[in-house]
This record gives sequence, structure tokens and C-alpha cells, in this order.
Amino acid sequence: MKENEKKYGAAEECPITLAIQVIGGKWKPIIIWGLISGPKRFGEIHRNIAGMSLKVLSRQLKDLESDGIIIRTSYGEVPPRVEYSLSGKGKSLILIMESLSTWSKENIKQATA
Repeated sequence: MKENEKKYGAAEECPITLAIQVIGGKWKPIIIWGLISGPKRFGEIHRNIAGMSLKVLSRQLKDLESDGIIIRTSYGEVPPRVEYSLSGKGKSLILIMESLSTWSKENIKQATA
């Protein structure tokens, strides 16, 4: 039986559900997408995402870090400087994110235009 034909006893057994728990939600995909181009500082990430509070951004970054998707690098400088970048695990999402972007452009944006 193919993986996508397997019957799951509970939603949390589905591999897609597990992935969405880590990278899903309103803000995490946008943060990941923004880090594809390279490391960013907290303020830069915040400026690039309209409508997200500082508290929510901080929480989302902590979640992504604890799940191994991003790396937080703190430099011993005054004033303190912290950068966020994709980890190896995070970089493995690049093709997926690009595929989702392409799918959205082809199927969602056209439908609403």
C-alpha cells in the first residue's frame, strides 16, 4: 500500500499533520519564506511582516528554534545583535516552500484575479 493510501487511526498519525504542527499557522511559513534569502535580525523580520506583534514574532521564532527549523545566533556585542537563519532542517523546506508558492500562484491567485 502506498503511503498516501494508508488509513490513519487518528489525524495526528498522518505525516502531513505532523509537518503542519511544526511549520503551519499564520506566521511560521512567512518567517521561513523570509529566511530563505539569508539570515535576518529580529527587527528586519518584524518590518517585513505587516500585522504581526513583537510578542507573537518572538514566540514563533522560539517555536521554530525549538523545532530545529531555525538557528538563533547571538553575537557578544554592545548593543546585542541576534540573527536568525534556517538550519539544515529548515533549508530542507526550501523546495517545499517554493513548490507551495508556485502552486499558490497557479491555483489560488488566478482563481481570485
